[in-house]
Amino acid sequence: MFEFETLGYEERDGVAFVTLNRPERHNAFNSLMQRELKALWRGLRRHDPVRCVVLTGAGEKAFCTGIDRMEQMGNETDTADTNEAVGSGSTPFMFNDPGDNIGPKSCDLWKPVIAAVNGMACGGAFYMLGEVEFIIAAEHATFFDPHVTYGMTAAFEPIHMSGITPFGEIMRLSLLGNHERMSAQRAHQIGMVSEVVPASDLMERASWAAGVIAAQPRLAIEGTVRAIWGAREHGHREALRLGYAYVTMGTSPESIAEGQAAFEAGKRVEWRLR
Repeated sequence: MFEFETLGYEERDGVAFVTLNRPERHNAFNSLMQRELKALWRGLRRHDPVRCVVLTGAGEKAFCTGIDRMEQMGNETDTADTNEAVGSGSTPFMFNDPGDNIGPKSCDLWKPVIAAVNGMACGGAFYMLGEVEFIIAAEHATFFDPHVTYGMTAAFEPIHMSGITPFGEIMRLSLLGNHERMSAQRAHQIGMVSEVVPASDLMERASWAAGVIAAQPRLAIEGTVRAIWGAREHGHREALRLGYAYVTMGTSPESIAEGQAAFEAGKRVEWRLR
């Protein structure tokens, strides 16, 4: 269904496997990748065969190293419409933020997305990592934000990550720029990453989790995603009140019947301990 120049795409058993595919640039995103990610996230909204997404990067060195500075901020010419260029025009009041294009939630996709981080993840990668449901990282993965080192304010990217990263940790990561990298192990200790695995096991773990999610009633899954994101975006009381709406919208007689049939069948679930 989907064909792209900068993204790999495959569907299996209700799961879409999306690969940022510019390994020669450490999977940095240019304007074409921005447009293709936006088209993908928006397209998946109504593509019912896909119930869950695994997002990773090509190769073993990098998940994504943010914006392609050589193309969009350097000397190379970008073929994109100038209206899509990063930054602002003659005044600072109309800023084009790449996050409007590349984050699944910013593109109104509420199907679960699991990030499989297979190497460096820095800067603009946080637009995506801050909008996934959870992150599984390879042991050699690292996280950092180079903005301040290059004279730029780190704002949008750490703001996206602030919901899953303690204040002192995201502040340290942002202020130290290129001078320190957070290991996958440290990211796991602070709760930013849900699991750390050997690189050889990364896709198996992400695929297993995505497969389990995709096999469960879709309406209940998407309702749960919306409810928990609501808790992150709203105050506690407001989120609880919205919970009634999410339960109503995310529960149908069909989904209840599907769940009840599974319960009555008494089939044993082969669970894993994490």
